[in-house]
Amino acid sequence: MIQLTFTSDLPVDRSRLWRAVTAMDGINDEMRPWLSMGAPPGVRDLQAVALTPGKPLFRSRLKLFGLLPVGHSELTLLSLTPQEGFVEASPMTGMRSWRHHRRLADSDTGCTLQDILEFEPRVFPRTTGALVAFFFRHRHRRLRRRYR
Repeated sequence: MIQLTFTSDLPVDRSRLWRAVTAMDGINDEMRPWLSMGAPPGVRDLQAVALTPGKPLFRSRLKLFGLLPVGHSELTLLSLTPQEGFVEASPMTGMRSWRHHRRLADSDTGCTLQDILEFEPRVFPRTTGALVAFFFRHRHRRLRRRYR
């Protein structure tokens, strides 16, 4: 099991940040240009989908550079607490297990966003761990750039 933590202090109101990190446009903005995450027609926000903890919300196609299909995720939330965070445990291509805790908290300068990842790759754990670390550092850089 690989565990990684990423934390960013962002000069933005927590409610505004929450809207962005649960909207499909906001999620894809964080991931650009490396990956994009699809959703069924009409799904623009994770909060708008009926949540049954532990049951997939929908199947999402993952595309490299927004073009080349590289896998999928059965987007599954264990919990979603508005303006505080979520716990995602989505079965996905390439992972035996995946758990993503995203937490938001007020700070003196706005909001702190923390991602805690626990995952087990199916193959090449060191390489996969390095790629996931690169990707989440990239996501946090995009968020810091967006809200500077």
